[in-house]
Amino acid sequence: MMEEDGRRTLVIGVVALLVVIVLVGGFLVWRHDPKAELTVKSIPNDLTLLLDGQAIAANGKTDVRPGEHTLVAKREGFQTYSETITVRGKDPVSVKMYLYANGPVGREWVQNNPGQEREAEQEAGKRYDEIQRRLAAKYPVLAELPYIGPGFKATYQASKSDPKNPEAISLKITLFGPEGKKEALEWIAGHRWDPASLDIIYVTS
Repeated sequence: MMEEDGRRTLVIGVVALLVVIVLVGGFLVWRHDPKAELTVKSIPNDLTLLLDGQAIAANGKTDVRPGEHTLVAKREGFQTYSETITVRGKDPVSVKMYLYANGPVGREWVQNNPGQEREAEQEAGKRYDEIQRRLAAKYPVLAELPYIGPGFKATYQASKSDPKNPEAISLKITLFGPEGKKEALEWIAGHRWDPASLDIIYVTS
């Protein structure tokens, strides 16, 4: 009986020791886990901002771990925008999440918040460059335009389905012959682009 009690005491002691080791080790890892400071500036300032699916403040600073993270900004009446950021060590990261109105609610917000709109307009040049970067990421086809193929020419223009959205385009296919449309679709398929995502407009020359 005493021998069993001794074994039980020994087992309990070993388990307790392992628990202590795990807790201490976890604390040391957590304490030395490097984090960087992410600073976000958003317009509209009341948009919903998600970091890897978790809500964070639309404006301000947040600690993030090294690696790739996805930011998603959305608000009713505005174009949803997502961006992937890479955090390296403890290097601080700054991001501007500017959304563009694409509906009545968004345009009304712009009219009622001229201060924020002016602030955004002050970044006009930067915003243009940012839009071009976003378009290039969203529409890989832009890297190939203009393109002249057998029976067709491919260019682009402002979106026909969403003309007030600066981050949307339509792929314009000008057809020169009866096989032009077929050739254009084969060209698109050859690059593995999704025709449904290109908002294609066909024009007969």
